[in-house]
Amino acid sequence: MPFRESAPIAVPGAVIGAVAGAFAGPLASLAQQPPWWTAVTTLALVLPLALSGGGHGLLLAAGLLRPGMFAPAAAYWLVAFPLARLLHETITWWVLSGSPGLREPLAGFLAYQALIGTGFAIGFVWLHERLAPHWFLRLAARNALADALAAHYVRQAGRPRAHTRRADGR
Repeated sequence: MPFRESAPIAVPGAVIGAVAGAFAGPLASLAQQPPWWTAVTTLALVLPLALSGGGHGLLLAAGLLRPGMFAPAAAYWLVAFPLARLLHETITWWVLSGSPGLREPLAGFLAYQALIGTGFAIGFVWLHERLAPHWFLRLAARNALADALAAHYVRQAGRPRAHTRRADGR
């Protein structure tokens, strides 16, 4: 799988991760943090989440994750989200205080972030399943991986619903 073909598959996930990370800025502003603090915390979260979201797309391109499957994506974010948050906290603290570190015990921090990461996975997969197919359809004419993923989504959309109403309306 050449990187030239797989890299565009990572774009929707990277964009979703970047937008999610960008919410740190308005939240820091609402907490009345100074503008430089807001900028640092935003960049320190945007970059790891964008890379992690792009990583999700690369795993799709490699066939290690299947489109529409939540459990493997949740397992991915169970690891990726805590690592992204660890980078965020460490970088932010380093830039603002002058020394890298964490203000709380590492094990507790990672466990809590893993719980949050599972919730993040729900939103990520939901957005990815709505945005990525449109992107893959745009790329399909010139990218075989995007064509295969777009075809998967088209087949999935054409399947009849599992729960249909009976003739009596129930």
